[in-house]
Amino acid sequence: MKVILYMAISANGMIAKANDNTAWISETEWNSYASIVKQSGCLIVGRRTYHILTKQPEFADLKDVKLVVVSKSEFTTIAPNHFVVSSLKEALEKVKEFASVIVAGGSILNSSFIKEDLVDEIYLDIEPIVLGKGIKLFDDGDFEKELELLETKQLSKDEIQLHYKIIR
Repeated sequence: MKVILYMAISANGMIAKANDNTAWISETEWNSYASIVKQSGCLIVGRRTYHILTKQPEFADLKDVKLVVVSKSEFTTIAPNHFVVSSLKEALEKVKEFASVIVAGGSILNSSFIKEDLVDEIYLDIEPIVLGKGIKLFDDGDFEKELELLETKQLSKDEIQLHYKIIR
């Protein structure tokens, strides 16, 4: 299975404002994200990202996607095709029937997947904004990965998408 990390980021690498606000992410980016998630059929996120994502009106676009939440604490999900697990291994086991899976934050989950060398590709949709405070793409950690640029795509007049492969 191919593991793809897919995130919208500010021009300086933030995935959300300090208060978890992501209202600055454009409809164009959301459509790009939703398209790749629906194509994959499954999504892995962290607990905070789940609670943010499921409150967005656009989330209805992903109603048929198998969604796995990695969390240290149990909680009730909003749909029967959403599952809570406590480890990356369990998350990947839950989606083993898929050819690819999308991992989409937050920063702690992103870092965990990178540290464990589980990510094959990264998509970064860069929004035309700089945030002074916020949540970084990756939580601080002791890791380093070399990337090979596979593709760049202009999403709109001011937004670009970078598609990388992790070099192993």
